[in-house]
Amino acid sequence: MRIDAHQHYWKTERNDYGWLTPESGPLYADYMPDDLRPHLQANGIDKTIVVQAAPTVAETEFLLSLCEREKTLAGVVGWLDLDADDFPEQFARLRSNRYFVGIRPMLQDLDDDAWILRPRVIQSLKRLADEQFPIDLLIFPRHLPHIITLLEQLPGLRAVIDHLAKPGIKDGVLDPWRDDIAAIARHANVYCKLSGMVTEADMRHWKTADFVPYVHHVFDVFGPQRVMFGSDWPVCLLAADYSQVCRLLADALPQRLSERDRSAIFGGNAIDFYKLEVL
Repeated sequence: MRIDAHQHYWKTERNDYGWLTPESGPLYADYMPDDLRPHLQANGIDKTIVVQAAPTVAETEFLLSLCEREKTLAGVVGWLDLDADDFPEQFARLRSNRYFVGIRPMLQDLDDDAWILRPRVIQSLKRLADEQFPIDLLIFPRHLPHIITLLEQLPGLRAVIDHLAKPGIKDGVLDPWRDDIAAIARHANVYCKLSGMVTEADMRHWKTADFVPYVHHVFDVFGPQRVMFGSDWPVCLLAADYSQVCRLLADALPQRLSERDRSAIFGGNAIDFYKLEVL
C-alpha cells in the first residue's frame, strides 16, 4: 500500500481559505480528486491523506464529505480551534467519522509564535495525547523551540512535523534548524513528513542535491520508521509536477535504505501514525 501522506483539495467558491487569491497564480483554481487521480495511478500511489487548507470546521466537513465518494482517500487531517470553549464537543462529534484521522492548526499563519503553549490549547492537546489522536504541526524553524517546550509538557503527544518545518533550503541554511529538529526527534511518538520541499527551494532552478542534507539529517535523527512521503499537491505545482516530487524524494533518500524502509516511507509509516483503517 503506497500512500501520499499530505495533499490538498479545494474549491475556490468555498471562499474560506484566506491565503488563496488571484495573486496565488496557478493555485487559484479548483483542485479535486479527478485532477489528482491520474497522477496517483501513474506513480503507483494507492491512497492519500487530504489535509485542511482553511482554518474552518466547514473545511473539515467538506473534506470528510469527499471521502464518502472518493476511493483514493484514506483520511482527513482537519481543523478545529484548539483554543475554543467548545473544542471537546466539536472533537467528539468529528471523531465519530471514521475518516477523521488528525487535526492541524495553521501555526505558521498565527501572529503569536507561542500560540501552541496557551493554557487552553495545552488542555485541548492533552486530550489528544490521552486519546493518542494525531496532530500535524505546520510551522517554520522559528517555531521549533516552542514545539520542544510543548513536547516537554506533553511527552505523550502524537505529532508530525509537516514539511520538515520548512527549513531554508533555497539558501542552504541548516542551523539552528538542524539541532532543533534533532531535539524534537528524541520524542519517539513524533514523526516528520518529507513534504513541501520544492517550494522551500529555488522553485525555478532546484536540483536533487539541494535537498540531500535536509533529507539525510531527518533520517539520521528520526530513523526510517518515523518519516513519511507527502506530495503537498497542488502546492508543489509552483515548482514541480507530481511525478517530479515522487522522483525527488526517491533520489534524495540515503542509498543505504532497504526496500522495507522505502516501503515504510511511502506508506507503512502513514498507516501506523494515522492508525488508518479505511484502506
